[in-house]
Amino acid sequence: MPLSDRELFARLIKCEAEGEGEIGMKAVATVVMNRVHVSYGEYFRVCQGSLRRVILQPFQFTCALTTVYGQYNPQNIYNMRPDDFHYQIADWALSGNKLSGLGRALWYYNPYSSVCATYFPKTKTGIYVTRIAQHCFYNPTPLYAKT
Repeated sequence: MPLSDRELFARLIKCEAEGEGEIGMKAVATVVMNRVHVSYGEYFRVCQGSLRRVILQPFQFTCALTTVYGQYNPQNIYNMRPDDFHYQIADWALSGNKLSGLGRALWYYNPYSSVCATYFPKTKTGIYVTRIAQHCFYNPTPLYAKT
């Protein structure tokens, strides 16, 4: 049986940010919903406002990949079993809530360093906005609109 969009979202939240606490999980959920609602650029063109398409868009979320660098990825959304708390965060985001301070952030990543790069990715389509726990978050630059 296919997973509902809500369950897929709760699994992604757990997989991508469970170790980041409630604020970190809400930040990830905010980025996902920002991608769903962005009205221009790649996410608008490719995902067309679909939560499922955002989550499953190739190479966007490591947790949505079953293989990474040719190796099986055991930490993927299909192996996650979300708890009620992960569903609560998903429902919070699906209800239109956003974590303040993230702005229009469309990307995040863990640099495994205390320093966040000014731009992400290397194409400079995102500019640093804040850090929450281990993740750096990025708002779109004008270049993103051309993607």
